[in-house]
Amino acid sequence: MILPRKFYARDTTTVAKELLGKELRCGSCSGRIVETEAYYGLGDPGSHAFNGPTPRSKVMWEKPGTVYTYFCYGAHWLLNLVTEAHGKPGAVLIRALEPLHGEGVMRRRRGSAQLCNGPAKLTQAMGITGKQGGSDATKGPITIHGAPPVRGIGSSGRVGLSKGGDRQLRFFIKGSAFLSK
Repeated sequence: MILPRKFYARDTTTVAKELLGKELRCGSCSGRIVETEAYYGLGDPGSHAFNGPTPRSKVMWEKPGTVYTYFCYGAHWLLNLVTEAHGKPGAVLIRALEPLHGEGVMRRRRGSAQLCNGPAKLTQAMGITGKQGGSDATKGPITIHGAPPVRGIGSSGRVGLSKGGDRQLRFFIKGSAFLSK
């Protein structure tokens, strides 16, 4: 079952933790979410929403469950899901997946055995680009499907940030062989 909007309309950290174990689907490919990062708004120096809405970040103020994709370092697309109430910025970065379906397609797209163990790798493997940005994760083309809660959730500082990286807002399934590298 596709997760409903009310799943996303909650505290960003809660959503980031509860996305772990859920199934992300895009086209013929899917993967189990094994790693996420939470990003808040104006008080979070690691967030695109820190300085208020910009052409790139304004989607973070949209309705919960909106897909937020952005181009990072001029080379890679990254996937986020908008959280919190409409008008209050927040988003969860999907950092890593355990491939479930469509591995052959993912390998062709990636040209590598490392399919989804990083935010840019997973978007490339899943065929996610800016075209899906602004779409509704409760309708598609990118959807998240329910799964039982996971046990053994770890946390750490967020990865690759010059500001706000020390905050314990990265969440992962302990022991997963598919975490980002």
